[in-house]
Amino acid sequence: IVQAIFFWNPWMRRFTGLGYAGFALTWVPFLRTKLFAPFKPSLIADAALDIFDEGAYFPDSAVKEKTSGRQQPVREAIPTIRGQIVLEGESGIGKTMFLRSLVKRARRVVVYLPAKKCAGGVLEAIQAKLHGPAQDPAFLRNLIYSGALDICIDGLNEVSADARAKITGFVESYFKGNILMSTQPLEWTPPATAKSYILEPLTESQIEAFLLSRKDSPPDDAQLVGDAYEQTCRHYLTTTLDPQQSPEALAAMRQLLSNPMDLTLVAAMLARRETPDLFRLQQQQYRIMAEDYRQKHLHEFPLRQFAEAVYQMRLQDKDSLPAGEFAEELQCMERHKMAVSRSLDEGGKPRTEWHFRHDKIADFFVVQAFLGPDNDKPENHLGDARFRGVYLQLARLLPLDDARALERRL
Repeated sequence: IVQAIFFWNPWMRRFTGLGYAGFALTWVPFLRTKLFAPFKPSLIADAALDIFDEGAYFPDSAVKEKTSGRQQPVREAIPTIRGQIVLEGESGIGKTMFLRSLVKRARRVVVYLPAKKCAGGVLEAIQAKLHGPAQDPAFLRNLIYSGALDICIDGLNEVSADARAKITGFVESYFKGNILMSTQPLEWTPPATAKSYILEPLTESQIEAFLLSRKDSPPDDAQLVGDAYEQTCRHYLTTTLDPQQSPEALAAMRQLLSNPMDLTLVAAMLARRETPDLFRLQQQQYRIMAEDYRQKHLHEFPLRQFAEAVYQMRLQDKDSLPAGEFAEELQCMERHKMAVSRSLDEGGKPRTEWHFRHDKIADFFVVQAFLGPDNDKPENHLGDARFRGVYLQLARLLPLDDARALERRL
């Protein structure tokens, strides 16, 4: 109540604070922390830290600085959100997990923003997380410029070129602010004031360490645990990364296994005594889920209708899955680690929100909407960065000649 009346009210700050209140709140760290304390849950709500498993995060990834080429562990290169940084990496390589880990460990005031929520402007997206007098734009600008509020913007590749231009303009305008952004590789001009890092794929030793680290968190239906799981992992890597195979095949296997998202799926399959198909992991995961769905509900998973709904979500830049229409399907997907639910409280009314566990899973379903004869969707989105991961998956599903034709068009 005191903050609402005094701290956040510009007229009270000006007359009762004798001109010093605004200055103190902007530059004194203790007062800044107190200032944002009532809004902390809202500022980091999109990071979903309530369902973030720190044990599932692999902290030993490395980054390479784009300009110098210097390589170092990501936690040494970016220990906190300080200055302006662009973190670039392939889908599933751990960008979002790293951002969420930083937010969880942060001692300063942080706001976490999916890039999709910044389509109308970054300042406006922050204001939407505050309430009442807290939405004073002039005061908020001073706080951002002074570095009082650290900002994470995740998934620049998921928004339109216009939205990225707005975000870039904001970052360059507040060049003194602490802003960390993440994106998949794409054609764009990053903010001139930002330092760029590339999140590197895992090395062979890191791949083994990652798989063995999953021993402590096996899936509920795991058949192999402890030493048996370790032996299976080592045997699998020895076979899959056999140096006797052709250099092209070995390079392809290394690339597929160097992605933490895919490697998590491989670990779960090995624990269940399944043989991972590295070129069709998402398809394999779907088949297992769909079979479970068919046995429980005595009819097939409505893949075509669900895929079309996910495609429409992507077009509208929506994150939440249509729970009312696909309640049974989402519950089955959650059991198989393809979707995740969050319980929200909006004005005393509980509500459950569903999201895909990862963009790669969403891309798998969008791909299904791209398949079929006389389908114009693949031609309609060639220049849309939001569908980059969809085309990468589509290339693996098409016949070779069709995939080469797609590559030429892209």
